[in-house]
Amino acid sequence: MTQLPGLLTGSHLLGEAIRKDFPLLDRVVHDGKKIVYLDNAATSQKPRQVLDALNEYYEQHNANVHRGVHVLAEEATALYEGARDKVATFINAPSRDEVIFTKNASESLNLVANMLGWADEPYRVDRDTEIAITEMEHHSNIVPWQLLSQRTGAKLKWFGLTDDGRLDLSNIEEVITEKTKIVSFTLVSNIMGTVNPVEAIVRRAQDVGALVLIDASQAAPHMPLDVQELGADFVAFTGHKMCGPTGIGVLWGRQELLEDLPPFLGGGEMIETVSMHASTYAPAPHKFEAGTPPIAQAVGLGAAVDYLTAIGMDKIAAHEHVITEYALKRLAEVPDLRIIGPTTAEDRGAAISFVLGDIHPHDVGQVLDEQGIAVRVGHHCARPVCLRYGIPATTRASFYLYSSPADVDALVDGLEHVRNFFG
Repeated sequence: MTQLPGLLTGSHLLGEAIRKDFPLLDRVVHDGKKIVYLDNAATSQKPRQVLDALNEYYEQHNANVHRGVHVLAEEATALYEGARDKVATFINAPSRDEVIFTKNASESLNLVANMLGWADEPYRVDRDTEIAITEMEHHSNIVPWQLLSQRTGAKLKWFGLTDDGRLDLSNIEEVITEKTKIVSFTLVSNIMGTVNPVEAIVRRAQDVGALVLIDASQAAPHMPLDVQELGADFVAFTGHKMCGPTGIGVLWGRQELLEDLPPFLGGGEMIETVSMHASTYAPAPHKFEAGTPPIAQAVGLGAAVDYLTAIGMDKIAAHEHVITEYALKRLAEVPDLRIIGPTTAEDRGAAISFVLGDIHPHDVGQVLDEQGIAVRVGHHCARPVCLRYGIPATTRASFYLYSSPADVDALVDGLEHVRNFFG
């Protein structure tokens, strides 16, 4: 085991008590091996506080929201709208009415793409306009824009990548032009962990009058997220990566935009009046929340926000920096291992992708699984990144607030077993 580096002697690490909040981390798999969970970029584990909130909702308060006058409906509505208040505070939204609940970040991104395709001027995307993204995006922030481009004739452009896994902004004035209507990019790469230069991109977009959408799915769980400080027009993230349940996502948008843009889905709750001839729409956020919403999931997300806030997002970020720096140093000791993306802990998140010699990542993942170590293998819904670096796939280890140096040591030991297994 390598000694913890420099200033990271443990004072920035969260305590063992954090791990005790997560029941699954005590699970034993494969001949008595205690699980080492390193797949947090895909989904996080859930603390007892979130599991208890979900159970209590279903056992004591289960009802549909908003229109009922009985006690259960009023309680469910209070819990659901209370979760919106918690999320608004968590991201420092100017208004709770700017927080829209969706089923995941993918739906949030699709919501914006469809709004812009149906919008009136000055927001409409059409054949005379352009859309800008990046080569490191998750497929959920590529495919919706491809679909919009195909449907409208708008030109899709993107920033490329440098050899060390950063965005190449050398041609920023060519990618973001006077024709650009929307710039959509990830704050933190889900495959390489790269933290992107938000300020430079937002400044250029604002200079040409383009809207900005930030995918914060890999940021919201790991660092303080202030939508006002980011300067974007929309921010999307998902609940299940930040200790919440699956089936709940968030889209934050500036209120004046939400008032002007058309809804994505039609149905109950999003309307003001309906006749056989026409309908008018409710104000945001309900304008964008057609039908029965993910009530229990929102309650669970609210509980997750309470949990993370009680710990402190700054403390979580510091803890993960410790773990990530330690992991990068230990992985550098593994022969034939090549990290895809930034190799230092500065300006990067806690997801580390790598290739191990000529051993296929699927084989790496399978042998690690036999040791009780859960990692993710494949292209991580970021295939353009794999194409850029000439690799078929990667193995990805991703850390979170309950990850420990011992987890990193287990991974490195497991990789030695992989190397021995394949000779």
